[in-house]
Amino acid sequence: MTVTDDFINALPKVELHVHLVGSASVPTVLELARRHTGHRVPTDEAALREFCEFRDFPHFAEVYFAVNGLVREPKDVATLVTGVARDLAAQNVRYVELTVTPFSHVSVGMTMPAVTEALDQAAREVADRIEVAYIFDIPGEFGDEAARATADHALNHPPEKLVGFGIGGIEQDRLGHEKAIRDAFRAAVAAGLHSVPHAGEMTGPETIWEAIRGLKAERIGHGISCLDDPELVAYLRETQLPLEICPTSNVCTKQVPDIAAHPLPRMLAEGLYVTLNSDDPPMFDTTLTNEYRVAARDLGLGRKDLANLARNGVRASFLPEDRKQAILTEIDAIEPT
Repeated sequence: MTVTDDFINALPKVELHVHLVGSASVPTVLELARRHTGHRVPTDEAALREFCEFRDFPHFAEVYFAVNGLVREPKDVATLVTGVARDLAAQNVRYVELTVTPFSHVSVGMTMPAVTEALDQAAREVADRIEVAYIFDIPGEFGDEAARATADHALNHPPEKLVGFGIGGIEQDRLGHEKAIRDAFRAAVAAGLHSVPHAGEMTGPETIWEAIRGLKAERIGHGISCLDDPELVAYLRETQLPLEICPTSNVCTKQVPDIAAHPLPRMLAEGLYVTLNSDDPPMFDTTLTNEYRVAARDLGLGRKDLANLARNGVRASFLPEDRKQAILTEIDAIEPT
């Protein structure tokens, strides 16, 4: 059957790879930019949209950190959470694992307990519309200090809904900090958190292997360079280690030349476990719903393919089994297996 917008809109979804700051809509960024001073983020909408036209990943990171610098008070953190929750709920998203980089907020003067309180408050506020869980991630650009501080926050001041521990940022900047990063992940996993590092987005398969062997990854953020290593592809196929794929993001940050060249179809053909996600949706002028639309329109996926991607997201989530089954039942009602 033909994939329609109505089908995509009706499909129950979960979102596993979306960043708190990167989820800030244009109106939210404008509000924060006008609220605060001493920054270079445009306060005019047209100029802001031009500001967010990325040349490459380092430029994206530069813009991301500039926007992150607008988040200066706990109420700013809560505003971001409620904003992304509202946007996702409108897309029939039942559950989100929202990636938060607490080191960035604490480094501008917020206390760990204040950040946690804002996250808890926001999750409770939106609970009638969508279930929010959190992943704390290390900003890789800031090395040992960020690794230790993020682990400290996760272990000693965790939000009630904290489920995972990750690392993002420019992957090349992790070099020389492997021990501190491994130590942070080891402590987080020992405390019961799930390991969900970014890897293989802007570097080769070696970063994915490090995530698997050094960080005990249970899911991989991006992982698109895995196809360069047949041994890694075989491992991922055998273990069914989930990969969080974000097609529009990869195009916008120049990790792939255009959407037609995206490796998603090949990854599926190789039998890899793939989930579909939005990453930093307003910054990339996308939504999770649009990622499903792109997968159908530009990458040739059909209704059953999209339904299976939605099922993959549910099964790869850290929801309790009864909640997973409830969402899977909803998906089956729209597109039976």
